[in-house]
Amino acid sequence: MSSSTDLVRHSAVFQPGDPPRSGQVAFLDPGGDGLVTVADEHDGQVTTRSAAATLVPVGEAVAALARARMDPHAHPAARFWGAAALVALQLVTRGRVLPGVTSGEHDSWRAGPLDAEDLRRVRELAAAMPAAARAIPLAIPLDAPPHPQGPLLPDAEPLVRAFLDAVADAMPRSPGAVRATGTTPFAAARPVKVPHLRRWSEEISAGLDAGVRLSLRIEADDPATAEFRAVVQLHSLADPSLVVDAADLWQGRDPGFGARARIEATLAVRRAARAWPRLERLLDSAVPDELTLSDGDVEDLLAGAADRLAAAGVDVHWPKSLVRGLSARAALGDRDAAPSDLPSFLGGQHLTSFDWQLALGGERLTAAEMDRLAEAHRPVVRLRDQWVLIDPDLARKARQRDLKPLTGIEALGAALTGTVEVDGEQVPVEPTAWLNELRERLAEPAAVDPPHGLAATLRDYQLAGLRWLARMTSLGLGACLADDMGLGKTITLIALHLHRTAEGAGPTLVVCPASLLGNWEREITRFAPGVPVRRFHGSNRSLADEGFVLTTYATMRLDAARLAAHRWGLVVADEAQHVKNPASGTAKALREIPAAARVALTGTPVENNLSELWAILDWTTPGLLGPLGRFRARWARPVESGDTEAAERLSRLVGAFLLRRRKSDPGIAPELPPKTETDRPVALTVEQAGLYEAVVREIMAQIADAQGMARRGLIVKLLTGLKQICNHPAQYLHEASPRLPGRSGKLELLDELVDTIVAEDGAVLVFTQYVAMARLLERHLSGRGVPTQLLHGGTPVARREEMVQRFQDGSAPVFLLSLKAAGTGLNLTRADHVIHYDRWWNPAVEDQATDRAYRIGQTRPVQVHRLIAEGTIEDRIAQMLTAKRSLADAVLASGEAAFTELTDAELAALVELR
Repeated sequence: MSSSTDLVRHSAVFQPGDPPRSGQVAFLDPGGDGLVTVADEHDGQVTTRSAAATLVPVGEAVAALARARMDPHAHPAARFWGAAALVALQLVTRGRVLPGVTSGEHDSWRAGPLDAEDLRRVRELAAAMPAAARAIPLAIPLDAPPHPQGPLLPDAEPLVRAFLDAVADAMPRSPGAVRATGTTPFAAARPVKVPHLRRWSEEISAGLDAGVRLSLRIEADDPATAEFRAVVQLHSLADPSLVVDAADLWQGRDPGFGARARIEATLAVRRAARAWPRLERLLDSAVPDELTLSDGDVEDLLAGAADRLAAAGVDVHWPKSLVRGLSARAALGDRDAAPSDLPSFLGGQHLTSFDWQLALGGERLTAAEMDRLAEAHRPVVRLRDQWVLIDPDLARKARQRDLKPLTGIEALGAALTGTVEVDGEQVPVEPTAWLNELRERLAEPAAVDPPHGLAATLRDYQLAGLRWLARMTSLGLGACLADDMGLGKTITLIALHLHRTAEGAGPTLVVCPASLLGNWEREITRFAPGVPVRRFHGSNRSLADEGFVLTTYATMRLDAARLAAHRWGLVVADEAQHVKNPASGTAKALREIPAAARVALTGTPVENNLSELWAILDWTTPGLLGPLGRFRARWARPVESGDTEAAERLSRLVGAFLLRRRKSDPGIAPELPPKTETDRPVALTVEQAGLYEAVVREIMAQIADAQGMARRGLIVKLLTGLKQICNHPAQYLHEASPRLPGRSGKLELLDELVDTIVAEDGAVLVFTQYVAMARLLERHLSGRGVPTQLLHGGTPVARREEMVQRFQDGSAPVFLLSLKAAGTGLNLTRADHVIHYDRWWNPAVEDQATDRAYRIGQTRPVQVHRLIAEGTIEDRIAQMLTAKRSLADAVLASGEAAFTELTDAELAALVELR
């Protein structure tokens, strides 16, 4: 299917369905796989024709249509339905939806009740509908005679109303709908036959677009002693200016209300009683005009019943003499002075007070006023010469002011986000002055100059990074430097070490992948000459009380106890994504090593999901994000489901502890040459296509009969097999001595690209996720006389460093690399081309691999080529990765595991050869 951006450039027609949510938007797209009948008018004659179309369920089309309103390239019909979609969404947001039963006896939601302003907008929409937006004729029974005026088109206003109903029917299908209706069918997307609910739905929907709306006016003669009363008011939906008390309506004083006004008023009371059962007592009266309220009733209204009534369209009006300005905030550190030892405080060795602070009209209550509020026996209290309504929840907070104290890092996190979690609820927080000052200090880098002994000139952004790290580590806080690869994280950490050493800090331990040991040693020797550096690796493992100690993640895991017993001024985790799984042995071992400060270095703080961000920051700054389970509930799930407020709060919290710079940021690396990225589609050979279809048929048949882990395993097997076939049949068939030329479209294109690059005296990095495929490419290119070398996970460290130098010297123009083993940490700026022979599931990982060539030191334009087998799963994955690339620093798909949860039909559509 075309992208939503492309679809809205075609004419769009809404086709109603039963139930309404089954309606579709037909985009008259010549490349669509559907077919519709369209009416055309020429010289007053209406004719019909068949047209290709892409049919999109209305629930899926709403977002694209809404965006089309502001798209100058969108078709007028698509823009029109975008305007209608906006009206529909506004109705849903206002709670203007009612349950109903369709003519086909299906459960449905309808847009309504519509007030006079809503009806005006619907009629204006209908009047503005372009002819193309209703160009699909009405269906006519086969046995009916032709209409004398030709094909009949739907009337505009009913079609708009049907579209509003369709959007309303598609949106509120969630567990909350069960609570709203008391019945499960209205929460399910699947149509359910509910003829037995027709009478109930008609009662609920009575008065739709006509009749009356209910409101309650609360009265009290003397708030100190008298009972409260709820007076029933009725509003005309046809003329909102008409308002009358129910008592007056029953006495005949009802100007402008129709003959059915009393019936509709009674039905309105019955509907309101569903939201607040206390109103059922009105139905026992001859005239449902007034209800005496107990203090408990008033408290119930204040505690949420009024909100439920408002959601049901029933407003509650309180007397102007009663003030509702009470609010509560969680006050942090109110009774504490600033700690004298901030690193100790933030390290969790001290607690800070935490209690409720209430305010009236924004002004804090005194302790005496809080006591008066806590001791109140009625839902009103006299404060500051006025009667104040008391929410029962606020009264409880006044009585139970003291909350569980927070650790220093929890208090700082609350100050950064502006909220704190209390009993599972996010509440506003009011930090004390010294906490606010600490928050501001985090945003102000330390006044640090380049340290003595640094044999290099720091770029402006590198100096800013040093000052930020110096500020964080001086407070005993950890940090994550998440700059793009090639922006100089290593030199920034060397400068930090020199600065901290001058301040009296101990030695620095660097934990990194084995492939980076040599790079760290060279960089330290180059930029900090004279600083001791030794490797804690292999058979010769020794520690030092000054300078740098370098070790690998594997060695650290095996010798964690010895490393933990040493005193470290700083521990650095390079390529920190290696410990993104907090349950892994490597991550657990790293946590055992204490240090005065911890710094994580990574180009991809999030590769797959937000839990990886938690793993990194919970190591650098333990306790900042809370336990993993609470982090997932409070942050990960809301953010991943699109909660922008939660994402903004998380950004405020994480932003203080994570510094992210990209090459594309203004002023970061202006000298970098341009980078061009190109998707290169290739056709499968006949052999590849035959293998592809055979594997799809065979494994899909097995998947249909499998469940649980067995099914997931088969899906991974299917996806892996198809990707290998797209690479080369010899890889999939595990041939010992294969014939390589002429069997793979990718290999033919690779030959063309390599020939051109070598002829132009260029150099190329070729990445593949499969070592077996890399060996086949090495054999093939060597046989063609192309100088080649191959680096993979089994390549010894010393051999890696030799190969990197050989490539940089120009001895081998083609460098074949295993993506997982060589996607990080290597400086290969000799290359001006990067070829991704097969696609990784995560665009951030591909970007890291590309950054082996596109980094500081690169002087030539870099061209990135991604080889994609047309019509295959690779094609579909490429489309998905394009959409996800902008999310590479937030939430990404979790690789093949994400596809194991697809239905059989969804999986078949994904892997089908087209």
